Amino acid sequence: MVARLERSFRGISERLVIRYLTNLGGEQVAADTVEGDDWTATFTSETVGVGPSLQLTEVTVVFEGNDDTLGPLVERFAQKAMRAGG
Repeated sequence: MVARLERSFRGISERLVIRYLTNLGGEQVAADTVEGDDWTATFTSETVGVGPSLQLTEVTVVFEGNDDTLGPLVERFAQKAMRAGG
């Protein structure tokens, strides 16, 4: 069965999204798409306001693929994309 998961991540760039996805076994096939053996990830980014004066990049990634492998892939990607606040 094919699954679809959408997750948003703040404070990372599209360049890092591509790096993380290729490190997880994918290959960049378009400017906004990385494909792996059983999955595809497409992403968009926008600048969002956080409070009165701070702006961050928010990247939204749509993961599609094999139901069995998609959950672990998204979890591994989220761990790489996690940013600690300070």
